[in-house]
Amino acid sequence: MTTEVRTIAFVLYPGLTPLDLVGPLQVLTSLTQLGLPYRTITVSATKNPLPTDLPLNLSATHTYAEAPAPYALLVPGGGGPTFRAMADEALLDYLRTTSPQTELTLSVCTGSLLLAAAGLLEGRNATTHWACRHLLPRFGATPVAERWVTDGKFITAAGVAAGIDAALHVVQVLAGPEVARGVQTGIEYDPRPPLGGIDWSTVDFEQGKQWSKAMIQEGLSYHPALLAKLLG
Repeated sequence: MTTEVRTIAFVLYPGLTPLDLVGPLQVLTSLTQLGLPYRTITVSATKNPLPTDLPLNLSATHTYAEAPAPYALLVPGGGGPTFRAMADEALLDYLRTTSPQTELTLSVCTGSLLLAAAGLLEGRNATTHWACRHLLPRFGATPVAERWVTDGKFITAAGVAAGIDAALHVVQVLAGPEVARGVQTGIEYDPRPPLGGIDWSTVDFEQGKQWSKAMIQEGLSYHPALLAKLLG
């Protein structure tokens, strides 16, 4: 009896934050490495190398047309280029046409704003980078200040490193807690930052909003309608 291999697609676009993508990609590729019926791919409009927000280019393994119906979809975030991608109709159309067919749709950091721009988070609870949570209601989503948020088949993770947590949660959902614990141990994910955890009571959220405003203005300077929606 042949078991169908389920595809988990990671979306690439110019200017994304690599850790948003690579952290969850490392975690979820472990399912394949453990012999489970999943495979991970990267997908974009082109297979040409794409810039990121680090001195690193990334290339997709598949085009949108080559991955029309993945089992799960993950969208990473970033800064100004991610806001620019909110006006990328090819990307938004791929999200709109693919997500209804998926069993799971995930985002990391501001990747949730791409899902929101595609109209996929209206009426749903969601999270994103703490400096951008106030933008979610502009698209009909309810912001939640959690490490990751599940609403139906949608799982949205907060900023950058939170994607690893959310991906381990997905492994637990797909393969059980023992496998998830084994993956966590295998990648030695046991965070102990030198300055301890974040004290959210000291975080300047207004300064964060000013940072996000600058990123929006950078990314959408040529898209006045979307610029007005986000800054209005």
